[in-house]
Amino acid sequence: MTHLTINKKKYVLLSEENYQELQKKAALKWKPEKTFSVEEARAYSKKLINEWASEK
Repeated sequence: MTHLTINKKKYVLLSEENYQELQKKAALKWKPEKTFSVEEARAYSKKLINEWASEK
């Protein structure tokens, strides 16, 4: 790993292997937002449609 300073900002250079490894670790830690059941999704979409319709 190499450290660089350009215009008072610090940067780190990584090999492509290390970069891909970091991306993989980050992707494994990522959790999707709560998913809706079919009924919840229908109710939520109807709510949003009603909000959008009332704006016009």
